[in-house]
Amino acid sequence: MVDAEQEPTRPGLSRRGLLGLVGTGAAGIALGGGAATAVTAAAMGAAAGREVYPFFGAHQSGITTPVQDRLHFAAYDMAAGSSRDDLISLLEDWSYAASRMTRGLPVSESGAVDGSPLAPPDDTGEALDLPPSGLTITFGFGPTLFVAEDGADRFGIATKKPRLLAKLPRFAGDALQPGAGDGDLCIQACADDPQVAVHAIRNLSRIAFGRASIRWSQLGFGRTSSTSTSQVTARNLFGFKDGTANLKSEDSAAIEQNVWVDDSSWLSGGSYLVVRSIRMIIEAWDHTRLEEQERVIGRTKGEGAPLSGGTEFSPLDFDAPGAALIDADAHVRLAHASNNAGARLLRRGYNFVNGNDELGRLDAGLFFMSYQRSPAQFIGVQRSLARDALNEYIKHVGSAIFAVPPGAASTSFVGAGLFR
Repeated sequence: MVDAEQEPTRPGLSRRGLLGLVGTGAAGIALGGGAATAVTAAAMGAAAGREVYPFFGAHQSGITTPVQDRLHFAAYDMAAGSSRDDLISLLEDWSYAASRMTRGLPVSESGAVDGSPLAPPDDTGEALDLPPSGLTITFGFGPTLFVAEDGADRFGIATKKPRLLAKLPRFAGDALQPGAGDGDLCIQACADDPQVAVHAIRNLSRIAFGRASIRWSQLGFGRTSSTSTSQVTARNLFGFKDGTANLKSEDSAAIEQNVWVDDSSWLSGGSYLVVRSIRMIIEAWDHTRLEEQERVIGRTKGEGAPLSGGTEFSPLDFDAPGAALIDADAHVRLAHASNNAGARLLRRGYNFVNGNDELGRLDAGLFFMSYQRSPAQFIGVQRSLARDALNEYIKHVGSAIFAVPPGAASTSFVGAGLFR
């Protein structure tokens, strides 16, 4: 099944642009993705790391796909002076490379070792001999791609800007760091091997040379949510199960209602991605007594059961008789759909540790990502969390939002509908 997807054969796709060859302005970035459901090739058997998620399809993969263990996320800015044609060719080139890497192939036919010895290789080579490892590559467009901060319509697409795509408002308690958010474009690379995920971002960044550059990036490990009923609930760095009530891909009705954009625009079949970098105050949490930790979350630390009783997946009872077992400011109460006009999010979060800060404290936390059909779903929930008892132990340091296009046909590229 590694070769199950056909090579893109669309006219005009820029092969010469890949990886900065021929010295004519380097290569492109293409925003590509794959279908939302997992495809595991029978011919590959059950060997670890052999899972392949299709790049082409109705929806980009990496959204409802079962969450992999590793993440490399990067946001990009287009180069000053770049044109509409530059953007289109970049999207084509990135799609071509991504469609190969998700199958465990190098970014081009010559790859890391079969090109001219007198030229840089097309592929950096660190993923040679590694299986696909369930790699998904998901792309998004930021508000500034459509209208720059100075109001310029750099690529002639201002009129195509989705009405709901706007920079997120500042929320109570935000401590956003300069340069830790926003961006014209984004890539979310998820895999079960960290080297495969890093290889994807490294090579797509190389392809982008001269046309786009990384604005900021984040490595993630240890998923903090599940998007399939086949996955056990993972734990965050506070030691609690995270995302017990997350949307699951098997609940197709809920996915259609809460995740996919359904209108007549180029974005129909896509989604909105919200990214928040949440620093956890690890040292303060680690010195908090267990009963207080559980009160703050509203669940037990071991089983993950609601404090109102039952097991992990028991319904939360906010009206239990007697004393309120789930406090008014408990995280699970304030985040629950019943307290947010029914809003539900599809979460794909990861833990991160960026070393230590200048005071010797762990620079660690949760890299929060959620997909929703409208940014209002996230905004409403986040505003409810202004009263969250958990805020004593966390601070939001990064923020971004992107419109995630639908998937592409094998003869096209992700985002093509934007230019019609």
